[in-house]
Amino acid sequence: MAAKRIGFVQRRKAAGFTQESLAEFLGVERSTVGRWEGAETEPQAHIRPKLACALKVSAEELQSLLDDITITDTNPSDRMTYALENPTSADLVVVAYLHERLRQLDESYDQESSTSLLGTAGQLHGQVRYLRENAGNPRVRRALYEVEADSATFMGQLTWDVSQRRDHAASLAYFGEAVTAARHARDPSTESYATLRMSFVALYGQKNAAQGVTFAEQAAEVAKVVSPSLTGLSLLHIAEGHAMTGALKECEDALKKAEAQFDRVHPDDLAAPHYTVNEYNRLAGSCYLALDLPERAEPILRMPSRALVAKKKSQAIALGNLTLSLIRQGKLDEAAATMHRTIDAVELTRGGGGLNLAFTAGRELRQWRSEPWALEINDRLLALM
Repeated sequence: MAAKRIGFVQRRKAAGFTQESLAEFLGVERSTVGRWEGAETEPQAHIRPKLACALKVSAEELQSLLDDITITDTNPSDRMTYALENPTSADLVVVAYLHERLRQLDESYDQESSTSLLGTAGQLHGQVRYLRENAGNPRVRRALYEVEADSATFMGQLTWDVSQRRDHAASLAYFGEAVTAARHARDPSTESYATLRMSFVALYGQKNAAQGVTFAEQAAEVAKVVSPSLTGLSLLHIAEGHAMTGALKECEDALKKAEAQFDRVHPDDLAAPHYTVNEYNRLAGSCYLALDLPERAEPILRMPSRALVAKKKSQAIALGNLTLSLIRQGKLDEAAATMHRTIDAVELTRGGGGLNLAFTAGRELRQWRSEPWALEINDRLLALM
């Protein structure tokens, strides 16, 4: 498994050094610099101040460059196998490999069914935990905690999806593990996101709006110093919790606060993909639907239902809510067409949120069950079961 510190190499070149000239400046062999860049070794403590000065970075920035390891060969390697057999030998290259595998799985989330991902994700999560529990190097252990926080969050999502949002206990256990691991890694963004996922379970699974708001408030509090994106997303779910209890003013206050977070998003906010105008519209529309204001929900939901083509699970939720807003306004022709689009999206991924909304819409169409168009929809819903 080949690896490279690409950021370190780029910083060396930007500072005007070749491997040979940097080695000469530091009084080391050129091969030593090569091993640093190949993630085989790290600079010893006594040489780091001079190295940081040469690269024109702070000590903290130098450490970040050394921690940023890219796997250049994604095939499983003897190094990974050896680490699983001898877990105290795990190093940052092994951590980078695990992180890359998790990234690949996460990228598949919106395109594949959660059932198809669960086995591989569970195996990876087990490897991460095993290596973290036995890691001999404190820095490696902390880096493994970072991966564990992400993999536990992912497992919580998959478990809840596969159970069609019924297995709350298992999902909450994974999210709780993610929060604990994120705190060990001192990663408030991941801690906030895992806490927010706990809010989802309370809001959509347990139907406990008050608990959902509490979790979302905790997520917003953790995120506020590091991530406007996660702060905004948390505020959207606070709004949704208030909408579920019919509290229009509190809901709209939270929506306004969430919208204000758009202006604070910055390039270093790693959570920015989670909080977009499409997510804002999807959740704002859901709020007005919960408040029994389908005429206000409909135009808001039309935007994300078109824009979220690449995120089929999110699109299915937006389409399901749009269907409900149309049914509740008596726009049956449009509702039927949108219902078919909802089922199309659900068939691709079988995401729990979209699946549940499809069946909710199906129940609301029962009063027209003798109509041919309603019978066709019912047949498709039966096939989903």
